[in-house]
Amino acid sequence: MKKIYLILSMVALLFSAQTTSAQDNSMDIVDIAVSVDDFSTLVSALKAADLVTALQGDGPFTVFAPVNAGFAKIDSNTMNSLLAPENKEQLAAILTYHVVAGKVDAAAVVAALEAGNGKAELKTLNGEMLTAVSKDDGIYLMDQSGNYSKVTKTDVMASNGVIHIIEDVVMP
Repeated sequence: MKKIYLILSMVALLFSAQTTSAQDNSMDIVDIAVSVDDFSTLVSALKAADLVTALQGDGPFTVFAPVNAGFAKIDSNTMNSLLAPENKEQLAAILTYHVVAGKVDAAAVVAALEAGNGKAELKTLNGEMLTAVSKDDGIYLMDQSGNYSKVTKTDVMASNGVIHIIEDVVMP
């Protein structure tokens, strides 16, 4: 378990420069997302799905936020289709698959991984399960199709919850 703490510490140090300006705890989750260039696609998707107001609410929320490169891995035709008004519900289902009710910081994830022998299930706001998995080189989220997204930064604290940055979009 020391290995998990060491990995999380190293990840936090490596990516701290990316969100140092976003660490102002008076900012909500959306404010932080807007302030980080690497979340511009996420912000566009939140707007298209009409989820901005919800994520500005009291919460608390835990958001596993994919970076732009994660969204870029989605076929452009599929991404454009998801951003269309007629697919707002489908986009909202994908985005709420990245959100857990409550404030689940890195220490809570590590404790859950320890209790679950390297795995911890998280119920997302869309009602589906997402699995946190400890691997040799870090912590990953595994979606229901068995695809993985690496957690690259933890504990970006907001006034209404916490953001953990991930490399890829996970799908319900």
